[in-house]
Parts: sequence; C-alpha cells; structure tokens
Amino acid sequence: MKYKLIVDKQAEEEIIAVVHAPSSLTQQIETLVRTHTGQDSLLGQGESGMRRLLFSDIECITVLRRKVIAIDSDGRHYRLSESLRDLEAILPAYFIRINKSALANEQRIQRFDAVFSGGVDAVFACGHRDYVSRRCFADIRRRYESI
Repeated sequence: MKYKLIVDKQAEEEIIAVVHAPSSLTQQIETLVRTHTGQDSLLGQGESGMRRLLFSDIECITVLRRKVIAIDSDGRHYRLSESLRDLEAILPAYFIRINKSALANEQRIQRFDAVFSGGVDAVFACGHRDYVSRRCFADIRRRYESI
C-alpha cells in the first residue's frame, strides 16, 4: 500500500483512496473524512479558568445538574457552553453515546463492568464510571462485532 500527502495551501482539499476492495480500514477512513470538521478542541471552564481541551484528552462528556461537563484524563471537570446534541455533531467518530445524557471517548474506556442491578457501567482510564443504557450497549456490541 502506498501513502502520499501533498500539502498545498492554494489547492482545494481533496482525499482520494484507490483500493482493490472495501475493508474495515476503508470504512474507518471514510468515517474519519466525513466526520472531520477541522476542529480538534473545545473550550472548557474549570476551577482555574478557561482551558482548551483536546478531543483526545476528553474521557467523557456528561450532563450533571443540568450542565454539560467534560471530564479530562486527570478526572478534572470542565463546564462546556455547547449542548450535548451540538457536541455530538462536531466530535470525531470515536465519541459514542453511552446513555441519554453522556458521550464517551471509546479510546479511553478501559472496560465495561456488569453491576448488581443488571446494568453495565463504562469505566474510564481516569476512574470515572457512567452507566451504559441497554439500547446504547446493544449498539456498541454491534459496532465491535462488525470489526
């Protein structure tokens, strides 16, 4: 397989992939290209003021006490001004919905734990836990089964 990147600020951006047959890699590339907005961070209000949060540093975005909160890799909480629905539209494809009021960075989920009540919790690298709804868990399972 060959790879070529040409950086030309004057040219219109274009991505062309020539392949023999579609595969999981070509599907991932297509998803990345279609969902990429050029944005790679959000502004969050923390205890020490405003901070730029890289998408890759965000573990989970959830609603707590009617406020949208981003939790970073150190477990710190940052208030976001965007709604969860608006964030879902701009975040990369590796952010998945885990329940009605939470989006998770699937690259930062360490494991899924079964809980006594019969549900499932997502456990993140920073130690944060959030429940996974049955509907979302079924979608996540289908996603992993297709890989």
